[in-house]
Amino acid sequence: MNSFFINHRKSILAMMILILVGGFYAFFQLKTGLFPEITFPKIKIIAEAELQPVNKMVLTVTQPLENAVKQVPDLQLIKSTTSRGSCEISAFMNSGADLDLSQQRIESQIAKISASLPPGVNISVEKMNPSILPVSGYSLESNKFSPVELKKIATFTVKPFLSQVEGVSEIRVIGGKNKELWMELNPLQMQALGITPDLITQALAQTNFIKSNGYLTDNNFLYLSVTDASVKTKTDLENLVIARKGNRIVKISDVAKVSFQESVEYTRINANGKDGVLIAVIKQPNANLVDISKEMTAKVAKLTAILPAGVIIKPYYAQADFVNESVISVRDSLLIGLALAIIVAIIFLRSLKASATILITIPITLCLTVIFLYGIGYTLNIMTLGAIAAAIGLIIDDAIVVVEQIHRTHEEHPHEKTKKLLGKAIKYLFPAMLGSSISTIVIFVPFVLMTGVAGSYFQVMTNTMIITLVCSFFVTWLGLPVVYLLLSKNSGKLKDKKVEVHEVKTQKWVYYFISRPYISIVFMLVLVASIVLIYPRLQTGFLPEMDEGSIVLDYSSPPGTSLAETDRMLKAVEKEIVKIPDVEAYSRRTGTQMGFFITEPNRGDYLIQLKKNRTKSTDEVIAEIRKNIESTQPALVVDFGQVIGDMLGDLMSSTQPIEVKIFGNDQQNLKILAKQVAALIGKIPGTADVFDGIVISGPTVNIQPNYVALAQYGITPMSFQSQVQTAMQGNLVGDFYDKQQISPIRMIYPGSRKFGTSDISNLKIFLPNGATIPIQDLAQVELKTGSAEVERENLQSIGTITARLNERDLGSVMKDIQKAVKSKINLPSGYHIEYGGAYKEQQKSFSELLTILIASSLLVFTVILFLFKDFRVAFIIFLVAVLGISGSYIGLLVTGTPLNVGSYTGLIMIVGIIGENAIFTFLQFKESLHDKEIDEAITFAISTRLRPKLMTALGAIIALMPLALGIGAGAQLHQPLAIAVIGGFLIALPLLLVVLPTLLRKFYKFPTDDYETE
Repeated sequence: MNSFFINHRKSILAMMILILVGGFYAFFQLKTGLFPEITFPKIKIIAEAELQPVNKMVLTVTQPLENAVKQVPDLQLIKSTTSRGSCEISAFMNSGADLDLSQQRIESQIAKISASLPPGVNISVEKMNPSILPVSGYSLESNKFSPVELKKIATFTVKPFLSQVEGVSEIRVIGGKNKELWMELNPLQMQALGITPDLITQALAQTNFIKSNGYLTDNNFLYLSVTDASVKTKTDLENLVIARKGNRIVKISDVAKVSFQESVEYTRINANGKDGVLIAVIKQPNANLVDISKEMTAKVAKLTAILPAGVIIKPYYAQADFVNESVISVRDSLLIGLALAIIVAIIFLRSLKASATILITIPITLCLTVIFLYGIGYTLNIMTLGAIAAAIGLIIDDAIVVVEQIHRTHEEHPHEKTKKLLGKAIKYLFPAMLGSSISTIVIFVPFVLMTGVAGSYFQVMTNTMIITLVCSFFVTWLGLPVVYLLLSKNSGKLKDKKVEVHEVKTQKWVYYFISRPYISIVFMLVLVASIVLIYPRLQTGFLPEMDEGSIVLDYSSPPGTSLAETDRMLKAVEKEIVKIPDVEAYSRRTGTQMGFFITEPNRGDYLIQLKKNRTKSTDEVIAEIRKNIESTQPALVVDFGQVIGDMLGDLMSSTQPIEVKIFGNDQQNLKILAKQVAALIGKIPGTADVFDGIVISGPTVNIQPNYVALAQYGITPMSFQSQVQTAMQGNLVGDFYDKQQISPIRMIYPGSRKFGTSDISNLKIFLPNGATIPIQDLAQVELKTGSAEVERENLQSIGTITARLNERDLGSVMKDIQKAVKSKINLPSGYHIEYGGAYKEQQKSFSELLTILIASSLLVFTVILFLFKDFRVAFIIFLVAVLGISGSYIGLLVTGTPLNVGSYTGLIMIVGIIGENAIFTFLQFKESLHDKEIDEAITFAISTRLRPKLMTALGAIIALMPLALGIGAGAQLHQPLAIAVIGGFLIALPLLLVVLPTLLRKFYKFPTDDYETE
């Protein structure tokens, strides 16, 4: 070992330089994102069938689609929501399923039954992943241009220009209005000329076309013959012939007024209080978010120069800002922690050379880690950076242990050259280095058992930790001695000087504790009691929360509310929003939403961007907006969230943390029970935005034709419906080719924009001869209230009640809800209740994490058993390591931090960390037994390991402190983990310095012990 470092120091040095260069290169090549690029096991199917009633949609569309999707392999769960004219089906696949293949299988099963579905059903199938949601957004505003002109600019200027940015999947234009060519029919003139709407429709169908007649050859040229009967101008449409009546040719202009109009839209888009057009940027799945954002900002600056005068483009959302802030906060936490840990090393070692060795070695470890991350295709995100930041204490631990051993060997043998001492120190430490490194690495291996969204993200984190620790081991074992050697070139001159030999100072307090084992026993009992007593009192959650600085506000006005009235209510809300000084910008969608959803005209969402230097947290701003809406617009039902949290919820089974599902067969009973449960949840402290899940569509005007009467007058039901539609909304009867775009031609009656329910009774229906007859003679008209959406899960009807948390933890709120529901809700026979949402995910994750904790602890036990080949030794170290969990519990309790997936990961980490440190202590004790009595050997082992233990504990605690303080959005995600590890470290010191030596003394007090006779 001695000659190895001397003979290969140049090659190892060259390798370290290459690692540094390669690490910097890889760092700048790594893609940056908020979270790792993972695939969520969810596929959504949306079917639209005009405006069919809910009960008919369930029978004719939803159930056949559910039955088809149910046959797809790897299907775990199927959920559906059916509303008037549409249904939304979510298929949740097993973890590890090939989603591309699953999507193809679903599409194939749907294709098999497509012939049995009602005609005109439009079906879309999409994989759900973060890339379906916008990563940035801009508003296009103008006081000069109409909504039609503004949308045309967005579609034909902005969209192509911004699509040129590399990594952009889609530029989505939301809002504005389309141009249409309207034919406003004159009923009196039509009666006089004997023209019916059907004749006009037929004339357009037979005239407005372009068709090829075939090829012809003449004079060695090949010509394509085309008949162009398309409508190219407004005049073309006016001059289009409908029929010949005697000697008169009847044209469109004879019976209709032709004009350009804005399309009738049932959506409303608003940006910062002004009607406009929104430009949403969708990135490709593997594109670099930060690079796209930079290029998009530069592209928008260039776009401003080519936009027409009077058109302004403004940003209203940029996810990259939050990503940059999060990544920078984690990076800064890492660097600050590293710098503080180096200071600790300098103070303890009092050697510039030893400290410099650590300072040089750690960047090499980090660079090697980055190279591996780049090689396996990981991105630079808050999970990978957080993993490195959380592992920095372990990296420092590895470096400190080796440097301290070399430095102490130098102190004990100052006359010997560094070259000789290096081999001696490394040879002595290597078995413990290997065992301790393996013990910290194996604790992360069982994380492969974790499933779901939390599993996907935290597996990336633990994989990064494994890579970091493996890199740390090899750099510390091979690189650190070479660095120390290079910094010790003049150490050979020591033999000419008088130097003082530094002996290990005996710590007399060690004997005091090991001679009084009851102190350790009482301490262990206290720790066991703390685990038992604290665990039930801990707050619990699912994923750690972050303050993103952006708010998603979902809203719905009462069922049947018109678009204009909903818009009026929302403008009153916006007056309250702009009064809040922390709000920077907002955008609003009515009749549509971000993402892939069914949205009624009375529903929509806001995206509110807060200022970076705000005085209030996002939760405080949410509470203020909620209070203002409840006082000014109590009719609005609202639901608040944050962008990333809502995105993860949409990709999982529920966006809300609280979800109560009632299973049954009768929709009326489910509605009654849902209202009862919602009322109960609303009274429980800590809940907000309680929603009973009952979504009522607007009222309907049901027109029931009299088929006998229709037959008597020679009117087909299809013709009857077409004429009614022409009076109300108009019929699209053709296309108008206008330069770059195709505009629809709409046939409509005058006054259709103001057509109301009272006008239906005055409607006249054309007979085939051109005469008219009142609609009352042909049909019965009645008003009906709206019907509720139907929710189903695994082919069974359910009622879903949801809520969010308000200043309370998930676990305690759910306990109160379960208690209230159990005592006050009486379920009919055949009905049962399940709890879903984040709570269900939390329970599943906690169960998996408990399995991982047990598996990790047993793996640590196995590693120690292999290393020392003694069951008693392995059990003692295992016991001490597991008791360290109590420190994590105490840390979480004192700081009020919930036990969630992040803090649970910290619990598992602390077992490996304590096991690692115990290995070095026992190795020292074992070696000391060769020439010392047990008490003396224990005292010497603890005295020898005291400095490195204090250094590693303080170094790790200080390195994790920036994360534990949660400064910055990215650091907040890892705050629970950091607090759990710091708490474990604080308890680890008395466990390693007092309890472990006491147990060793008790265990090895007999002279016949194997180690004394060895």
